[in-house]
Amino acid sequence: MADYQGGKKFRQLKEEQEKKLDEINRNYLDDPDYGDSEDYPDLTSSLETYKQQFIEFDLDSSGDIDLMELKMMMENMGQAKTHLELKKMIAEVDRENRGSISYNDFLFMMLGKKSSVLKLILKFEQKANEEQQPSGVAPKRDISSLP
Repeated sequence: MADYQGGKKFRQLKEEQEKKLDEINRNYLDDPDYGDSEDYPDLTSSLETYKQQFIEFDLDSSGDIDLMELKMMMENMGQAKTHLELKKMIAEVDRENRGSISYNDFLFMMLGKKSSVLKLILKFEQKANEEQQPSGVAPKRDISSLP
């Protein structure tokens, strides 16, 4: 019974987090600097992608990506970093001096003109994942074409 309650509570936390992130996304869509801009032609789609990334990285649904979550994220992408490098990455993005990356900080980084190490890694990872996704019908092969 305790596992069921724990799972239910975690699901509820995730739902609350998603609502908060959707609200922040709406603020960006309503902001004249971002919404309906040539710089951001498909802002709605980008914000949804960034929201999903953030949710994936915020393992405890706290609303922030802390040092350990960033460490795990980098390791999962094959980009292991030292604690000092991770702290520098957070400091580059953390506009509120919280020692972690809030969703607002994350969006500001991803949508901003300034390049940070974390932004470059995430963009590179996103491109790599897009290129790995085969589409369409698989080509027909016969036994002689196999190595």
